[in-house]
Amino acid sequence: MSATPGRVDTLIHPRWVVPVIPHGVVLEHYSVAVSGGRISALLPRADAGGIEADEVLELPGSALMPGLVNCHGHAGMALLRGYADDEPLMPWLENHIWPAEGAHVSEEFVGDGAELAIAEMIRSGTTTFSDMYFFPNVVAALCQRLGMRVQLTFPIFDFPTAWGQNADDYISKGLALRDDYKHSDLVNVVFGPHAPYTVCQENLAKIATLAAELDAPVHIHLHETTGEVLAAVEEHGERPLDSLYRLGLLGPRTQCVHMTDLGDQDIALLAQTGASVVHCPQSNMKLASGTCPVSALLARGVNVALGTDSAASNNELNLFSEMQTAALLAKVANLDATSLPAAETLAMATINGARAMGLDDDIGSIETGKVADIIAVDLSGPETQPVYNPLSQLVYVVNGSQVTHSWIAGEMVLRDRELTRIDLTDLSARAATWQQRITATRDAAQ
Repeated sequence: MSATPGRVDTLIHPRWVVPVIPHGVVLEHYSVAVSGGRISALLPRADAGGIEADEVLELPGSALMPGLVNCHGHAGMALLRGYADDEPLMPWLENHIWPAEGAHVSEEFVGDGAELAIAEMIRSGTTTFSDMYFFPNVVAALCQRLGMRVQLTFPIFDFPTAWGQNADDYISKGLALRDDYKHSDLVNVVFGPHAPYTVCQENLAKIATLAAELDAPVHIHLHETTGEVLAAVEEHGERPLDSLYRLGLLGPRTQCVHMTDLGDQDIALLAQTGASVVHCPQSNMKLASGTCPVSALLARGVNVALGTDSAASNNELNLFSEMQTAALLAKVANLDATSLPAAETLAMATINGARAMGLDDDIGSIETGKVADIIAVDLSGPETQPVYNPLSQLVYVVNGSQVTHSWIAGEMVLRDRELTRIDLTDLSARAATWQQRITATRDAAQ
């Protein structure tokens, strides 16, 4: 809460405010004021009468909440949505995705795919996303232009790809990009070693040293399948998580993605080191990779965030859908209807994601002084009525289409369900052109 400010940029009057912090709280008939890109007041509507604003928005049937934080994805792969469905992880990668990428990935491919992904994410409530893909320089420039907040995890492999030749090359390019955007308020560049099976231990140790020197986050696919863990034990005599710990790569700035194969000792190590887990339930389910033991992780105090993974393996980038899936999956996995209640699930998609990225001082909740990354969700439609508990509706009922407004750093990027900075007609035409090119390549190879 705060004292009443004078003149502000924007004054929003929703029916409800779901601030996320304090946990589980819903405020009715409260208003939010935004000035200079930050939240300048959160106060009862009755006390907001003296505030003058450049723009006043009346949203009588809506809930105002923090923008969603998508902690893992590969935005450029939106152009491969539905390209290779109903396949296990490794055949999906080796027989379909990697050949398609080898034939088509370029700066143009990544730019168009990322813009398609950003359009989808903004329309469904995401205001911050983490991206691990080739040509991160293209995505950085795109996000700066479109006003989208991003954590760019520059990819690192031991082998050549369209963006680099070897680990040293990827690291050199990534650190140069990090330097280019060190003063950006929207773009944060971090280390993205792909996985322990694509980056050797010598290079992982090198990344650990550099990340520690720079106090930079590390984002990595880890324990994605039981097969991956067993192969690592066979090759190295230890589980991948233990290897990361031994190499100095496991700590409070580490973001461990997927984590479907975890024993008690793994969970204890995560809790001990303060590493975060990024749960991607729909992708894990679709690829039959396994189930992340979210309830057990949370019970030990491990920070768990949510990610969608790519549109090629999900097949959507909708965190409202991901929240519902995460909550329901936890309940059936534990045979306990109280597992992962709505408030905890919403925290995973907001403040926990911000915490995993090290951005929780600025985003992830509606608090005075924080950056104004905010969304409005219309709960007045028949599919969301009646509203007994707005927080519950956000997790179990809302499908993303009810998001009407979105602000990132106080700038409106979605107004009355219309994107303010993206031409959807032009974008759809580019996506259709890529579909034709990719299909022609596949047909010619068969």
